Amino acid sequence: MEKVSIMPCLDMKNGRVVKGVHFVDLRDAGDPVENAVFYDKEGADELAMLDITATLEERSTRLEWVKNVVSAISIPLTVGGGVGSIKDMETLFQLGVAKVSMNSAAVKNPKLVREGAKAFGQERITVAIDARRNPAVPSGFELVVSGGTKPTGQDAIEWARKCEDLGAGVILPTSMDGDGSLSGYDIEFLKAIKAVVSVPVVASGGAGKLEHFYEAVVDGGASILLAASVFHFRTFRIGEVKDFLRARGIPVYLR
Repeated sequence: MEKVSIMPCLDMKNGRVVKGVHFVDLRDAGDPVENAVFYDKEGADELAMLDITATLEERSTRLEWVKNVVSAISIPLTVGGGVGSIKDMETLFQLGVAKVSMNSAAVKNPKLVREGAKAFGQERITVAIDARRNPAVPSGFELVVSGGTKPTGQDAIEWARKCEDLGAGVILPTSMDGDGSLSGYDIEFLKAIKAVVSVPVVASGGAGKLEHFYEAVVDGGASILLAASVFHFRTFRIGEVKDFLRARGIPVYLR
């Protein structure tokens, strides 16, 4: 089994880290740089930073936020939210970002995924896929965009398959049904994604117990474990999660 990465996530709004439930009811979770430095020292393997209102506000990522965070940490940073062109990607990579994440922009212009992978390498291109349960689509998971505000009518699992074909190096699926609920990752959604792609899959949305991280790997097939609430509000330390996984035979990175 390959080693599993732990990835705290900074959801950004108005210069602050926030965390909601089902993409709404946002709570303040502190300063991004302070959080980023804390997670780096705590042993996080990588960090995600998502500008959650960029798409809704029809703008690019706030570069000042990115500069402040990337200059303060030594671990790889994935940035998403407002990444809508090759130029946006190039700018972020020049700042020191390791990977970019696209969501709504990729749905609007799928060729952007292929162009990004060709220009910068497949391993640097992440496609985030937000979905909600809907029995009207074949897999039961409907793709949603614009921060979860716009259903597309598309099948989220089929979209994941297409994203890999286009050149995505990482798939980051988040179930709106589980986001922020602390009731566990949506294993059914994870498994469905993992069944159709061969690239790394990120578990995202719903971690609330140590067991949830284990289930995401063993039952869901995830190789990157993203979490926000349990880390921001100090329910668990990153070391606790790694120790729990190691004790159950899951290899983790030691820093």
